[in-house]
Amino acid sequence: MPAPSVDPFDWERILIDQFPWLYLGEVALRTLCMFIILLTALTVSGKREVRQLSIYELVLVIGLGSAAGDPMFYDDVPISSAVVVFIVMMVCYKLATRISDHNESIRKKIEGKAVYVVEQGRILIRNFSNEDLSQEELFSDLRVAGIEQLGQVRIAILEANGQLSVFQFGADDAKPGLSILPRELSKKAINIDEAGNYACCTCGSVQPFTHPVPEPVCDNCLQKGWIKAVS
Repeated sequence: MPAPSVDPFDWERILIDQFPWLYLGEVALRTLCMFIILLTALTVSGKREVRQLSIYELVLVIGLGSAAGDPMFYDDVPISSAVVVFIVMMVCYKLATRISDHNESIRKKIEGKAVYVVEQGRILIRNFSNEDLSQEELFSDLRVAGIEQLGQVRIAILEANGQLSVFQFGADDAKPGLSILPRELSKKAINIDEAGNYACCTCGSVQPFTHPVPEPVCDNCLQKGWIKAVS
């Protein structure tokens, strides 16, 4: 079958196509529903998905990007629908951010809150396990901040936007700790074969061993797996 012909610069088709003007009200309702769905999905997905942008900004970018793209490529998608989407998305964004700014409980529920994940060179297992962040990602962020081992870290806070804020000990105050360099982490062992200070590979807690010990358990997190602590 021959492709349907398109009359270029047909302004009625460009603006509204074959739809009645009342259809724009349905577009507004659809947009409101999608805003809520996007906001809910990104809230549930956790901080990893919204790094650097606030959750509201990310919803806005996704919604406006989709609305702007279709009228550019498809002749049967009227511009007026996209305009309504833009208006409703911006109104929802402004309203949601204003409500969030004036209501702390809603802000924490949707945007999350800052969480301490490392303190005094040790991973806070209870806090860390509640966050959508793997140990590999934590160590990667710490390495980007110039950290070689956990004993250098006084405090690390996972911010509401998914970024990691790192506060280090002074050069003279750093403690022996768990190396976070990939090559050193690959040396993880279950048994302690010689005396020395060893760091737990799960929480970073450092424990001294005066003699070889088979399969010791960490006093802090009750896990097995050790590497020699580094200064």
